[in-house]
Amino acid sequence: MTSTETGAGTAAGSGPADTGPGPAGLVLAIDAGNSKTDVAVVAADGTVAGTARGGGFRPPAVGVETAVDAVADAVRRAFDAAGVTSVAHVSACLANADLPVEEEQLAAALHARAWGAGVEVRNDTFAVLRAGIAEPRGVAVVCGAGINCVGMRPDGRTARFPAIGRISGDWGGGWGLAEEALWHAARAEDGRGGDTALARTLPAHFGLGTMYALIEALHLEHIPNARRHELTPVLFATAADGDPVARAIVDRLADEVVAMATVALDRLGLLAEETPVLLGGSILAARHPRLDDRVRELLAVRAPKAAPRVVTAPPVLGAALLGLDRVRAAGEVHARVRAFYERG
Repeated sequence: MTSTETGAGTAAGSGPADTGPGPAGLVLAIDAGNSKTDVAVVAADGTVAGTARGGGFRPPAVGVETAVDAVADAVRRAFDAAGVTSVAHVSACLANADLPVEEEQLAAALHARAWGAGVEVRNDTFAVLRAGIAEPRGVAVVCGAGINCVGMRPDGRTARFPAIGRISGDWGGGWGLAEEALWHAARAEDGRGGDTALARTLPAHFGLGTMYALIEALHLEHIPNARRHELTPVLFATAADGDPVARAIVDRLADEVVAMATVALDRLGLLAEETPVLLGGSILAARHPRLDDRVRELLAVRAPKAAPRVVTAPPVLGAALLGLDRVRAAGEVHARVRAFYERG
């Protein structure tokens, strides 16, 4: 696996880097994931003046303009609540912005909406990272539907991975785990592989008696494809009950999480320094005991200075803080925004 590094000031975006405080110092924070979008309008003094939630952001499925239209509805409602029609800077952390060229395309699409004088687009994993740290310094691994890792330093250097699936060397995430569990279960039932309780627990989740019945139901879409993600919790439950195959899959995920984090730390020259390693996304945030313990054990060996912890703050907070970093807002402004979200 390789990561891409960028120097200070090279993140995708346009407009001024350091708009000062005052009415023009408002920041529009956007955290747009595959399933939902959160936006917030932040005033120059750190007051969160308006918020809104919208649907998922899926440009590969619906096209860039249609995806941005969905974000635009939430932005309009947040602007109405805040009593503004534009801001000085837009800080957008977006799912599916996996490559710098995609960040540039999305930044141009957002800039065309005239929501703010400056626009900066980052992958949504950066929002998880910034939400969990006091300064822009650390590494985050996010494992939800997929898996991704990013790191940053205060001087603007970043480390990242393409994170677009198996062709970029990725393994893990909810969809990947479900596929792996199905593979082992199918082979266990027909004799090509060793026995595993997954051959029974996976079909039982859908009220079916055999893997053959589950394979048929999935193939013929009697069970919608979107429901495959329901098998990931079944995998973890089966591992917790002691099944060796399920446990091996969970252990492999822990190894992938630590491999990504260690490479990112090394790329940024942070392996020898005490550095936060943030764990986010639905799978890591669930703190499954075997996965959580294994990640911490492996980090202690491979990156002893790493300080792992689970991020519970909403990612839109990270998008807001990145925007405030960009406009060089004072520390008390950052603190006020963080306090707003930590109060819930």
